[in-house]
Amino acid sequence: MKSGMWEKVEHGGLRQLEKSAGSESVLDFSANLNPFVPRIDWKPDIHALSSYPDDAYHALKSAVARKFGCRADEVTVGNGSIEVIRTFFRAVLNAGDRVRTGRHTFGEYDLSIRLAGGEVVHDGGVQSRVRVICNPNNPTGELLSKSELLEIADAELHGGGMLFLDEAFNELAAGAESLIGCGRSDVFVSRSFTKSFAVPGLRIGFGFGDAGLIERMEVIRPPWTLNTFAESFAFEALKHLDELEESRRLIAAEREWLYREFDAMGIEYLPSSANFILLNLGRKGLDSGEFTRRMLAEGIFIRDCASFGLPRSVRVAVRTRGENERLAEALKKCWH
Repeated sequence: MKSGMWEKVEHGGLRQLEKSAGSESVLDFSANLNPFVPRIDWKPDIHALSSYPDDAYHALKSAVARKFGCRADEVTVGNGSIEVIRTFFRAVLNAGDRVRTGRHTFGEYDLSIRLAGGEVVHDGGVQSRVRVICNPNNPTGELLSKSELLEIADAELHGGGMLFLDEAFNELAAGAESLIGCGRSDVFVSRSFTKSFAVPGLRIGFGFGDAGLIERMEVIRPPWTLNTFAESFAFEALKHLDELEESRRLIAAEREWLYREFDAMGIEYLPSSANFILLNLGRKGLDSGEFTRRMLAEGIFIRDCASFGLPRSVRVAVRTRGENERLAEALKKCWH
């Protein structure tokens, strides 16, 4: 195994920066969290910490299943969606199995595949055990419809193949459709409350799939993977899922405002369905790392997309109007 295979994947968020003077005042546009979170009256019970969670998470899985239109035995949980991803590949892959991923997408897929003994491929002509799709895709914001996803599944899944669908940003994307509960045993969907409810510190992930696969994953995942506070928050968040429609509306309005700002500055971007936008620096001949450093000097931390294989691109989150105005001002200084 090559040493590089064991390197951790780079992620967004201010915690990725080294502590430095003035870092507290930096505005974080590198992490794609919901800027318009529903109000949740969550009061965690400190006394609950003296007991272990139910490792089977019967009550939580039942609540999730009712909300998403599936059965409780078709739901697994994880310490964030990354643990769900790791557990999935450990459950389905044999040594040497090929998994097809996008060339420019979330890096944890490739690492999880290799850790499970699989081989990552990008060529559509190669037979693969699993096809991985992030929908909407991170970092491009591209969104596929349910019919398009099912067409891909019909065309590419042969001889026991599977479609792994990451819907981490689904609840923040206008017009997004889900394959949860689609009735296909060859489709697995991962979800997370991290982005939609802006709680990256709690680590709440779910997986939806065939009951037999879920049973294997439940054995593989570590015991008590969701701590008591995370489980408690998940119950409350489920009551507010419908309110994310307002989040989507507000995000779409701010995204359009940012498009107009980018157009006025002559910044190329990919139209996005999600709460983030990919900016192309190629026309200026700018390096993504250097541009990220320039923006940081202006108090704005953006996502350098070199780790996505896009060394001439950066990703910016969609935030509130006042914050987006600060982003636009910093871009004007660094772009021209």
